[in-house]
Amino acid sequence: MNTTKTLRLRLKDKHARVLRQMAREVNQVWNHINEISARAARPFSGQPRYLSGYDLQKLTAGFSQCEGISVGSGTVQVVCAEYATRRKQFKRSRLHWRVSNPKSSKYSLGWIPFKIGHARYKAGQIQFAGQHFSLWDSYGLADHELRSGSFSEDSRGRWYLNVAVEIPELVGPRLPGPTACVGIDLGLKDCATTSDGQRLEGRWFRAQEYKLATAQRARKKRRVKAIHARRGLDHVEDDVGVQEPSGRYRLRGSQRSLFNPDLLVLRDHSPQQSER
Repeated sequence: MNTTKTLRLRLKDKHARVLRQMAREVNQVWNHINEISARAARPFSGQPRYLSGYDLQKLTAGFSQCEGISVGSGTVQVVCAEYATRRKQFKRSRLHWRVSNPKSSKYSLGWIPFKIGHARYKAGQIQFAGQHFSLWDSYGLADHELRSGSFSEDSRGRWYLNVAVEIPELVGPRLPGPTACVGIDLGLKDCATTSDGQRLEGRWFRAQEYKLATAQRARKKRRVKAIHARRGLDHVEDDVGVQEPSGRYRLRGSQRSLFNPDLLVLRDHSPQQSER
């Protein structure tokens, strides 16, 4: 049995210039199909037509063969399919334009999608669109088969590789599940309080507010972006459970979460589940 997991690895900063150029080409495709789709949905005469991803792919055929374009046809097709999906999701005839000027307040962070087989891992680098990108391989990509994914940029100008891989799931004898239960009550002063008296403080981003205000008054833009990025990571990495010395929380191994369904849904963080 295999489990699909998305890995996120950081690329080295020396490739930022090439990746920004590719992201600009992706933005050109997005804005082009955005204009075409809006005109088809609101024509001067006749019935409105909502173009599908397949229709947009036919209208953008040959873009990758133009002079100076580095992204391949697979990336253009993924952009068209993604645009059609998001337009249907938000029920709009036109989406927001993607801005390529990094000095603009409406700058769109870089995004370069790719299909299965278009990005390959070889000799510690990622080969994509005729370029070789070095990265910090903390997952051992040589042991995995790369599937579809994307290159993305964060607010600090750092680029990351997001790729889906299949990981074999270890199947063994079923271990006895947790027996005890713990109730969790959300609060305002504390993040939550369990029925056995444990207090979950949480909200570590409050400690960064003073530093953020100081950096904003000093107009240190790079420091402000770093604090915002750190606060986002803290929000994603927060777990609910018993506080550990490292500052994170987890549920005890013999406890199963018991919660108010109108307030919060928690996952079982028992060690037995992670070992299987």
